[in-house]
Amino acid sequence: MADVMILMGSESDRKVMEAAADKLGELGIDFQLEVSSAHRRPERTRKLVTSSSAKVFICGAGMAAHLAGVVASLTDRPVIGVPLSGSELQGFDALLSTVQMPRGVPVATVAVGKHGAVNAAILAAQILAVSDDGLRSKIQQMRSE
Repeated sequence: MADVMILMGSESDRKVMEAAADKLGELGIDFQLEVSSAHRRPERTRKLVTSSSAKVFICGAGMAAHLAGVVASLTDRPVIGVPLSGSELQGFDALLSTVQMPRGVPVATVAVGKHGAVNAAILAAQILAVSDDGLRSKIQQMRSE
């Protein structure tokens, strides 16, 4: 059972989102990595989210970037959105789509691209560390380095 589920809108997002997976791995956090488009595979996305025991979701998507919002509408667990560059707007469109959620459906949003993916993993770890002193120590060690 993974503590974090990483979802990405398309296979082309994998290279960036693997930065989140790498950071979670460094911290010893179990995760599951899946490709599932909110637009092209909405039923698959719904099934993945509603059947998951993950405590935190990290969602990476570009352009319209509805994946994080869709996931947030399906769960009451924390959702972190990673806007990805996928258009002529270089991720600005994805940033706006991810950050502008309606009241009552929050999505924590980090920076565009690989730096955002790493920060999403660290934020997920910090959320999990609220009830895990061992993980909190690992995060403190990582930050001191």
